[in-house]
This record gives sequence, structure tokens and C-alpha cells, in this order.
Amino acid sequence: MVTSYFLTSNLERALPESSGEFAGWVSALIILLLVATAVALVTRRLRIPYVVGLVLAGLAITQDALPASIRLNSDVILNLFLPILIFEAAINTDISRLRSTIKPIALLAGPGVVLAAAITAALIQLGLSLPWITACAIGVILTITDTVSVIAAFREVSVPGRLATIVEGESLFNDGMALVLLGIITTIHLQGSFTVGEGLEQLLIAFVGGGALGWGLGYLCVGIFRQLDDALSHILLTVAVSLGTFQIGQLLGVSSAIAVVVTGLVIGNLGFRQASASTKVALTNFWEYAGFGVNTFIFLLVGIEVNPLLLLDALPATLFVVVAYQLGRIFSIYPLLALLSRFDRPLPLRWQHVLIAGNVKGSLSMALALSLPVTLPDRMQVITLVFSTVLVSLVGQGLSLPWLVKRLRLSKPSPTKQRIQSLQLNLIASKAAQQELSELLQSGSLPKSLHEELFATYQAKIASSERELRDLYNVRGMVGQGSVDDQNPLDSLLRRLYLAEKGAVNQAIRKGLLSDDLAQPYLTVLNEKLLSLKDD
Repeated sequence: MVTSYFLTSNLERALPESSGEFAGWVSALIILLLVATAVALVTRRLRIPYVVGLVLAGLAITQDALPASIRLNSDVILNLFLPILIFEAAINTDISRLRSTIKPIALLAGPGVVLAAAITAALIQLGLSLPWITACAIGVILTITDTVSVIAAFREVSVPGRLATIVEGESLFNDGMALVLLGIITTIHLQGSFTVGEGLEQLLIAFVGGGALGWGLGYLCVGIFRQLDDALSHILLTVAVSLGTFQIGQLLGVSSAIAVVVTGLVIGNLGFRQASASTKVALTNFWEYAGFGVNTFIFLLVGIEVNPLLLLDALPATLFVVVAYQLGRIFSIYPLLALLSRFDRPLPLRWQHVLIAGNVKGSLSMALALSLPVTLPDRMQVITLVFSTVLVSLVGQGLSLPWLVKRLRLSKPSPTKQRIQSLQLNLIASKAAQQELSELLQSGSLPKSLHEELFATYQAKIASSERELRDLYNVRGMVGQGSVDDQNPLDSLLRRLYLAEKGAVNQAIRKGLLSDDLAQPYLTVLNEKLLSLKDD
């Protein structure tokens, strides 16, 4: 209910003053919700991405057709919608998987963003003859990738888990990088000068400060989690922390996006452990609804905001810009990931194709365009160009991406792997139910006899699943039988264990419990074992 209020009450700069205007505003929201529902039904039947359907539906709706004017607002997107989307993605990110892919993510979200923005800006300046400061702003704005469309394609087709983690991780961190770079460009425009040292200092403060702020607030929230005993209180706390972290980051001058990412990772991986099974379900469902609701309004309003006639007039320039940012992506992805093979597991070439094809633009690019200083040269042209580019990208790339992912055949489902996941599902669900039964017994809400009967039922299910899992894992040693996937059912588990070992050893080194000379050979062996595992 809290998020529903936020999603609706902030779509305009201020609430209508008269009751008649307010009634029209509510009627407009009801119409948009009905349109979104109809789009969900149509896209499911036609098997096209939901966000593409929303944008196309928005194009068919004009502001005059609504009882009241509801428009995209850069402040609302940056201060309300963006924290919700980042936090929802962060709490659902497994930090152990993120740690195993941190090198490619850091490469893509750091040097990758800078290189892609520079190439895109140079092409736009040469092709459209815009001022350099304006071209640089467009270049940064169009380096941001909208992960919603990519993940939607991944849900239709089975993809390796490591690739999905890299895509989600890059999206989490490249937003923060782009916001910092755009802040530097804005400072250069307003001040007229800027040194490399000042830029590096601003980047350091933004990222180190944002990470420290997110870590501190995340652990504070984890401590409060232990004092709460109901799902609604947990939901209110996470809403306050996600939005509050972003605002505090802005006040302190650090990267608010990075702060929210770190806060979400800490809460999702540590805080959820303090909550009961029913509370975890409530939190997960609430944030899934919040993210879905935010994306629904954003992409529907994207279509409403774009004038089809202006889109046709700007189409040649828009297509040129699409080619420009794709070239920037190509000349940053392939060279950087070629270097990655020297110090980490290389990414297959087909994965790199997906990273380029999934370079879809979204609502944050539009919000950043609206937030540009009014004194920036050709600002209105930039806004029109970015809006048109986002629309073409969402429709063109959004529709073609699922087809491309299927054609690349990134992963072949294995019967053994599917059975293992089914058994793991049984174990996870049954153990969560046993935990909830124990809490109900301790609170006096459940008689001991009924607790024992239900507990034994789940225990039998757990024992059966564990026996079958043990047999499947033992098959791993059989060489020459089955597919490649069938030979490696333990690889995903072993990767998690090796990463846990690395984390423990590195922490012992930092605390002075182990000498670096003694630990390094052990870490080298662990790294070799990690490199030998098959990508999952």
C-alpha cells in the first residue's frame, strides 16, 4: 500500500488543488492501470515482451485522451523509481554469485562505460555536428542499459546462470557510474573548466563514499531486523531504507545509486536470514510487486510522452544514434573481454554477442535527459533525440532479443540438471517449512503433537530428496556417459564452496591470522580449481 501511494502520488510535480482536478487525475490512473492489464493479456498471448507492449500502447494514447495530464518527471524517476528498481534487483542478487563474476562486472561497469561513452560521443559529434559538451552528455546517457527487457528475454529461454549474473550486476553498477560521469559533465558545463585530478577525486568520493554509506545503513538495517517480528514492519523498514539511502547519498555528495546497491545486497544476503520464512515470502512478493508496478508506469508513460510525428521527423538522426551507441558498445565489449581472459575465466563469444544485443535503453536515459541543465546547448534537441532513441531501442531491440538468444543456443537443458534443481527446490521449501513450524511451536501457536506430525512429513520429503541428490552427484565421476551437463552436476556447488574458502582465507589474511606467504599457494590452487569449472 505504501509503494502504491508513492507510485501514483508522485507522477505529477504536485497534487491537483481542486477536487475536480484530483478526480480527473485518479480517473487517468485507473485508465492506465486498465490499459496495462490489457497489455499484459495481449503480450502473453502474442509472446512479445511486456515492456514493448506497454510502450506501443502508450504511443496509441495521447495526453488529450486522458482526463488529466500525467507526465514523466525526472525528479520522480531519479528519487523514487530508480531507488525502488535498484533495491529490488539488489536484494534478489546472490552475493556469492556476484563475487564470482565481479571482475567482468567491474570491467564492464567501469572502463566499459567510459570507453563506450567516449566512442558514442565522438561519433555523435562528428555525425550530427553537436557541441562537444552536448555530445558527451548524450554519450553518457546512452551507455545505461535497461535490464528489464534483457531479463524478460532470459525468462523465455534458458541461459547460463553466470551470464545472467553478469548482465544484472553490470546494470546495478553502470547506473551509478553513468550518474557520476554526467555529474562531472554538468560541472564542466557550469564551471567552464575541470581538471583530471578533480574528476578522479569526484569518482573516488562517489564510489567509496557510496559503498561505505550503503554498507553502514545496510548493517544498521540488519540489526533492526532482529528486533522486528512481523512482515509489515519489515516491509516498512526496507522501503524507508531504500528511499532514505538514496536521499542521504545525494546530501553527502556520494553515489546514491551505489549506496542503494550495497544496502540492498547487505539486506538481501544478511538481513533476510534474520527473518522467518513467511516474512521472507512477504518481503520478496512486495518488492517484486513494487518493481513490476514501477516498470509498468514508466514504460507506459514513455510511449505517451513520445509524439509519433516528432519521432518520424527525428527518425534519421535516431537511427544514426542507435548505430553510434551500438558501435561504442561493440568497441568496448570485445576488446575489454579479450583482456579479461588474462586474469579471469574468459567469456564465450556467444555471451559477448548477447551483451551487445541486450544494450537496450530505458527510462533512466530519459530521466537523465530531462535533468540536463537548461543552459546546455541544444538541450531540447537532446531530449527529443534521447526519447526517440529509447523508443526505437525498446521496440526494435526488445522484440529481436528473445529471438537472438534462442538462435545462439546459450545453454542446452539437461535432464540431470533439471532433476537436481527439482530436488533442491524440495529441500529448500521443506526446510523453510520446518523452520516456520519450529517458530510456531515456540510461540505457542501450534500444539506439539501436530508440530511433530507435520515436521516428520517434511523430514521424510527431505530425506528422500537428499538420497536422490547424493546418487546424482556420485554420477559425476562417470566419464563418457551422458552429455557435458550430466557430467558436471557438482560444478555449481563446488564453485560456491571454493568461493567461500577464498573469502575465509582472505579475511584471515586481513586480520593477521595467516601470513600471506603461507596462504597464497592455497589461493592459487583455489583459483585454478575455479577456472577449471564449467560455466553455469
